[in-house]
Amino acid sequence: MDAFDSNSTFLLNHSKPNDSVRPWTPFDGCEERPAGIFFDLTAQIFNVILGLPANVTVLWLILRKTGESSTSDIFIFNLAVMDGFFGCMVPLDIVNVFLLNNKDVWYAQKFAYGVKDMGGPLFLSCICLDRYVAVLHPITFTGLKDHKYRAACSVVVLAITLAYAIAKAIGGIENFEKIFTVSILTAFAFMLFCNISILWALKRSGPGKDEMHPMKKKAFKMVLSILAIIVFNYLPPVALFPFQQYYSVDVFKCYIQPFAFSFVNISSSTQPLLYLSRVENTKLCSSTRTKSM
Repeated sequence: MDAFDSNSTFLLNHSKPNDSVRPWTPFDGCEERPAGIFFDLTAQIFNVILGLPANVTVLWLILRKTGESSTSDIFIFNLAVMDGFFGCMVPLDIVNVFLLNNKDVWYAQKFAYGVKDMGGPLFLSCICLDRYVAVLHPITFTGLKDHKYRAACSVVVLAITLAYAIAKAIGGIENFEKIFTVSILTAFAFMLFCNISILWALKRSGPGKDEMHPMKKKAFKMVLSILAIIVFNYLPPVALFPFQQYYSVDVFKCYIQPFAFSFVNISSSTQPLLYLSRVENTKLCSSTRTKSM
């Protein structure tokens, strides 16, 4: 959800007789508290400059894989498509709120933010589940390696995401924002459980061993970095949104909402960059082994 979503009613209703002389701006109701909106705008610009090229690179790397692909690649691919789409919509968002002020464009923007709100956490949950089963239930994982299972799961996630995004774009649903609050709380708890369980399993040393195996140590560091990114991106809304009733309307709209969602939005950059860093580390390790042989 974008920082301007709480202001969308101003956009759709600013044509009332008493307000027609004053054009709508993204700061309506927050003229004296613009810091939160500026903070979110900065995060979105970061996504365009760094996140969009990173997601395009992730898509290119996955498509050109010649060997056996990772079981999570289909989820990572869909996540990169969604984040890339979100990054492409950011310039249109900025131009529209400051210059165009077009209602039809605003509907498209709300659809894009709906895709980001629901699709990101769901596909990340799928990735975490895939790795959880691989580490803690390897026999079950072997029987579920066929990509058709991931494809079916992706279709379900896409259907849920599109339904949510369309409903968000249309608007008018009472207490609709609670759907996101519940979904992000559930997804966050599930991702924490999966990643902490993986870390616990990797941390346990084998019989008679005091040191962790180098491969396990590498996997441990990777999962720990993933967990850190998840907490960084999703903890703010998880920690703040359930207590919305304790804030005044202006404070929540002008500070809490844009601040929290800027962390969710910046995941469009942190997640592909983390993937690319793992790819580079893998290539570096491979080249090192080749030279030593």
